[in-house]
Amino acid sequence: MTALLYIFAFLIFPGLLFSGSMGLLVGWIDRKVTARLQWRVGPPWYQNFLDLIKLALYKETLIPSGVSGAMFLGMPVLALTSATLVSTILFLINGSPRTGFIGDVIVVVYLLLIPAVALILGGFASANSLASLGSSREMKLMLSYELPFILALIVVIMKCGCAIRLGDIIMYQRSHGDIFMNPSGGISFFVMLICIQAKLGFVPFDMPEAETEIMAGAYIEYSGKALAIFKLARAVLLFVIPVFLITLYFGGIKLSLDGLVKAMIEYLLILILMIVVKNTNPRVRIDQAMKFFWGVVTVLALLSLALAYLGR
Repeated sequence: MTALLYIFAFLIFPGLLFSGSMGLLVGWIDRKVTARLQWRVGPPWYQNFLDLIKLALYKETLIPSGVSGAMFLGMPVLALTSATLVSTILFLINGSPRTGFIGDVIVVVYLLLIPAVALILGGFASANSLASLGSSREMKLMLSYELPFILALIVVIMKCGCAIRLGDIIMYQRSHGDIFMNPSGGISFFVMLICIQAKLGFVPFDMPEAETEIMAGAYIEYSGKALAIFKLARAVLLFVIPVFLITLYFGGIKLSLDGLVKAMIEYLLILILMIVVKNTNPRVRIDQAMKFFWGVVTVLALLSLALAYLGR
């Protein structure tokens, strides 16, 4: 019975079906807000669903000649699986903070890294020069933002009494207040928000797939069902990453009316902030992004870490 419950949680709720559907709706919010900022109407709410169905059912899945089909087609599945696992873990623990396991926050961080690794491997497996260039950029970008991302996470762990369980982090904040309200926590939050902008491939850090430069980069050889799975994985990440931030910095999602309203407001504010940043900044070069993350962003992360240590 327990195995069936876990399968249900992964495939239906809060896993693949729920997270995928919500991710496509959040993607519509992204497109709608972007359109409004550009004085356009924007698509209807169901447009992303239609686009995904068209890719999955009506477009042919092509495999480049001379490449490993298992590697090429396996990477989108790996990306979607890891993103779905993140969503499942976060929602189960938010629903019942005592159901987590020791080190689950570390597991979530590793799972959030896998979609980028899958994209890199898929691009290199495409045997396309533009895909390889996009994968190379993605790899450099990943190596740039992961250091300040981890440092920002360490701040949260330190503020919560060195807890490495998401449930303990949630319960600590419900007893002592949100981490975001502390100076070190606030700086850590904005550092992680910038890193997440890059993790999602949002402007100004979309150079790995810059359509006007390298024609979608690592995605260039993907089509049909494989491309649909990659897009669904990205939609799930867009939906679940704000939930991850709410869990770390705002005490998680409390299953009560006021708790759900609070979480929804926080979620929308985080999402809209990400969309506004995306639409008000130009794309930077990969060397500029690396200098930015290893310079200013890492210094801010170290500052928040020092403040967290002094405030213990």
